[in-house]
Formats: sequence, C-alpha cells, structure tokens
Amino acid sequence: MNARAAGATSDLRHQVYTQLRERLMSGDLPLRGRLVETRVAEMLGASRTPVREALVRLHAEGLLTSDEGGWYPVIPDLATIRDLYEVRITLELRGIQRVMDSPRLGYDLDAIRALHADWSEYRAAPPEPGPDVLLLDEAFHLRLSEAAGNPSLTRILATVNSQIRLVRAYDYGTEERVTATIAEHLGILDAILEDELGRARTLLHEHVGNSYEVVEAAAARAVAAHFLGTQAGQLDWQEFAK
Repeated sequence: MNARAAGATSDLRHQVYTQLRERLMSGDLPLRGRLVETRVAEMLGASRTPVREALVRLHAEGLLTSDEGGWYPVIPDLATIRDLYEVRITLELRGIQRVMDSPRLGYDLDAIRALHADWSEYRAAPPEPGPDVLLLDEAFHLRLSEAAGNPSLTRILATVNSQIRLVRAYDYGTEERVTATIAEHLGILDAILEDELGRARTLLHEHVGNSYEVVEAAAARAVAAHFLGTQAGQLDWQEFAK
C-alpha cells in the first residue's frame, strides 16, 4: 500500500470513528439497541473493518459496552457518575496539592507554558461547541496533571475521564460554555506561572466542581438529556440495531 492509499484508509477510519462517537455522545443511538457491524457500515457507507475498529475503540473509551458478543451504548448511571466525579475532583486537586505540600517538588513550567500557549490560541480562535471540546478539555487536565509530576495519578485520571465522558459531552454545547472553559483554564495556568499555587488550587476546584450538589445536578441534567436525545433518535437508528 502506497502512502496515499494508507492516508486515505486512515482518514476513513477516523471519519467512521468520529461519526459514531458524535452520535453516541449526543444521545442519538437507542440505549438498548445492539449495534450491528453490517448495519452501521451500510449506513455510514463504509466497510466493516473501520466500523469494527471504531466500535472497539469506543468500547475502550467507555462509550460502548460489550455483552454476549454485541455492542451497546453505555447507559448512564447517576450514582456511579456521582462517585466518579468525586474521584475526578480528588485526583485533580491532588496534583496541585502535592506540589504545594513539598518544597522539593514543582511544576514542569515549560509544560505549563506550552499548555498556556495552546489555550491562548483557542482564546483567539475558539473551537466550535460540541464533543471535540470535551476531548480538548480532557487533554488539558491530563497535561496539567502530568506537569505536576505524578504519572500514576495521571493514568488513573485518564481512566476516570473515559468513564464519565458520555455524560460530560453535554458540558460544551454552547459558545458561552466554551469561552468560559478557555478563560478558566488560562486563569489556572496564569496562577501557576505566577507561583500562586493556593489561588491556582482554588480556581481548579471551582472549575472541576467545588460542590457535589452542583455536580450531581449537572450529571442529572446530562442523563436526562441523553435519554431525551435517544428517544428523539430512536426511529432513525432502530433499523441498524437489528
């Protein structure tokens, strides 16, 4: 396979994966509908191979579950989501707290500056609202955690993020939310670069959720939105779940 053909294959795989991910994260698939490779491939105008690869990838990301040889959208569970949000907040704050607690530790400031430069570009040209912003947000928090110097903590955070991704997809549906997220990220980074770690921790806590009641309310709204979105998309997808 030449370079051009390999590039085209890679683009097709990414396209199939992106389309399925967006439908899952928007609640556009029936929750209890089995996703059959042949039906999905027919609908997307693709072969079964990229569809199968996309399904496996989405399963690894926590958006699909596998049962009796079939693939199904993950059903959001409010109690589990609440617990995972608590874990996420703990992990996020621990990254900065460990730097505050030990004088010999410190942030990788080159990594923080690079992260600041990237998000300054987003401030100048904000991305379109939607699921892709969630992935950018996740990447921000993982890079921030990595810069704090505990790779094990970062790996656990990545796992938790994948498990709450389906619900968090509803966080970035408006331009206002995207703009606010960018500003909050830059505020956290500014505080770190100014060596005001206490302020950075406060800003980070406010950003990821400083009240479990607020987090629970947001998760409940997201679960409700997912079920409503699924009901709206049921007729479109029922033929591909047979």
